[in-house]
Amino acid sequence: MSSSQLTIASALQLGAQRLSSSDSARLDSEILLLKVLNDSSEKHHNKTWLLTWPEKTLTSEQLLQYEHYLGLRSEGMPVAYITGEKDFWTLTLKVTSATLIPRPETELLVECALEKIVPGEQVSILDLGTGTGAIALAIASERSDCNVLASDICPDALAVAQKNAQRLKLANVHFCQSHWFENIPQQQFDVIVSNPPYIAQHDAELEDNVRKYEPLSALHSGAEGLADIQRIIQQSQDYLKPGGWLLFEHGYTQAEAIQALLKQYNFTQISTFNDLNHLARVTQATRR
Repeated sequence: MSSSQLTIASALQLGAQRLSSSDSARLDSEILLLKVLNDSSEKHHNKTWLLTWPEKTLTSEQLLQYEHYLGLRSEGMPVAYITGEKDFWTLTLKVTSATLIPRPETELLVECALEKIVPGEQVSILDLGTGTGAIALAIASERSDCNVLASDICPDALAVAQKNAQRLKLANVHFCQSHWFENIPQQQFDVIVSNPPYIAQHDAELEDNVRKYEPLSALHSGAEGLADIQRIIQQSQDYLKPGGWLLFEHGYTQAEAIQALLKQYNFTQISTFNDLNHLARVTQATRR
C-alpha cells in the first residue's frame, strides 16, 4: 500500500494487525503513530486528532518511521523506550534504557507518602533509587514547600531524572549519586521513600520483555529479592527523624517478610497497602 493510500485509519488498522500478539495493540499503534506525526510536524497531535481526521494520509517518510516503530514493538521493545517517554502521576517523564519504566502501581507509593506530608509544611524527603525521578518529582509537584533529595547509583539514570526536573521546572528537587545511603549528606529526613530492586535473582515470573530491555540492576536483589530492602531498613535509622516514615514498594508476596524486618529493626506503626489489582504493594513504618 502506498503512502498516498495509507490514511490514519488504515495505519491504525495496520498497527493492530502487526501487533496482534499484544493485548494493547490498538493503544500501542496510536501512541507510535502520534510520535511519528509529532516528530515530523510543528503541530501537536493527540488521540482526538486521530479520531477527527481518520482520512488524513501519511507521507512516505512517516510511513517508513511508523513501520520501523511497529517492528521494534513487535520484537517486544516496550512502547516507552520507543517513544522515550512515559506518563506517571500527572507528569510526562523522559525515559531511557538506563531507567526502569515507571509503573502505575508505583503511584500508590506516591499517594501513601503524600498522606504523611501536610500541605504547607517544610518537610524533608529522600527518594532512594530514583530512576527517572518519578516518585520524587510527583511528590515535589504536589508539595512545593518540601525539599526532596533524589539519589541513584547510576549516573545515566540520574541524568534522566535531572532533565525531567528541569523540564518540569521543579526547583525543590535536588540530586545525589549514591548507592543507597553511601553518599547521602548526614542529615535526618521526615520521610524516606524507595522503589528498590525486589525481584529474586532467578525469578521465573519475570517477563521476557522486562528481562531483555530494562536494566536488571534495578530489578534483582539477591536470592529472595530482599537484600536491598533489608539494607535500606537497617541503614535508614540514622537518616530518619524520630517519628519519621519509611515507605517501600515491593513484590506482592513480600509484605510479611518486610514487616518482620521492620519489627526486627524496631520500627512501629507498620502497615501494608494493596494496589488497584488488590496485591500487597506498599509497606510503611515509622521510626520508634
